[in-house]
Amino acid sequence: MAAQATYRGLLQAMSCSRQYVAFAKVSSASRLNGHGARHYSADPSEDLRVRHLDGEDAGIVVVGINRPKAKNSISKNLVKMMSEAVEDIKKDNRVRSVIICSLVPGIFCAGADLKERSKMHQSEVGPFVSKARALITELGNLPVPTIAAIDGAALGGGLEMALACDIRITSNTARMGLVETKLAIIPGAGGTQRLPRVIGVSLAKELIFAARVVDGTEACRLGLASHSVEQNKSGDAAYLRALELAREINPQGPIAIRMAKLAINQGTEVSIIGGFIYRSGNRRSLLCPGDTNKRSIGGFICLQGEEASSLQGRVRPHRVLP
Repeated sequence: MAAQATYRGLLQAMSCSRQYVAFAKVSSASRLNGHGARHYSADPSEDLRVRHLDGEDAGIVVVGINRPKAKNSISKNLVKMMSEAVEDIKKDNRVRSVIICSLVPGIFCAGADLKERSKMHQSEVGPFVSKARALITELGNLPVPTIAAIDGAALGGGLEMALACDIRITSNTARMGLVETKLAIIPGAGGTQRLPRVIGVSLAKELIFAARVVDGTEACRLGLASHSVEQNKSGDAAYLRALELAREINPQGPIAIRMAKLAINQGTEVSIIGGFIYRSGNRRSLLCPGDTNKRSIGGFICLQGEEASSLQGRVRPHRVLP
């Protein structure tokens, strides 16, 4: 799978009395303490919700998956809604980072909706699988940092969705695995390619061959997750840690963040020399004069030795790489 870090985006939340966080308009302090209502419903129009945070958190987009009766499994409707959300985020230059989370306690995403698939005509299965695979690819191609907040089970396609994100944060009680070999099939949405790139070939083979499920603590030890946090009473500890990280990313130079993501992702798919060449092209775009934006990045010196120029945060269009 070559070069999967260029451009695309995501989703949002719903109604119960459990404590949650990002979807209520609350202060930063109370949000971090988990105050606010977690909302969910069985209405298909509520399968996914996208919330653009405001105030000091402007630029952070929270995508909440909400299919409580189906364990957030991936259905035709969810694929459609997520694809539309990803496309919207891709086009919005105000977005600085995206958090993908669940609105359903104890579950991130259980993979494909097998009940729905069993009712599909054979002619429908192929196109559905292709659309689901394309969605996860597009998620991986979003130009801004993406964080998967895993507060519950992420299995099969659910883990593949998380693997398409730049960073994974889990609660210690979360459970993750590519379990398709139990069904005598293999991961079909990039898991066989992304997992080895994240944790190494040998470990990836072991987990996939054995259909092994690991908890958040083990996932962090293996490198599958960047952080594992102790779950709280509200069931949203990973989300809260993801929000902290998004807030850390938020004030950094937006063009620089996008180009850094592009350089890292493209660079890992070529030789180190090719990576240096690619990085130099992106750096020249950042450092040389000519941009007029709202947010100064300044303090850089053009590669040709020109004086430092004040660059700003509007995103230049880039060709989307395959």
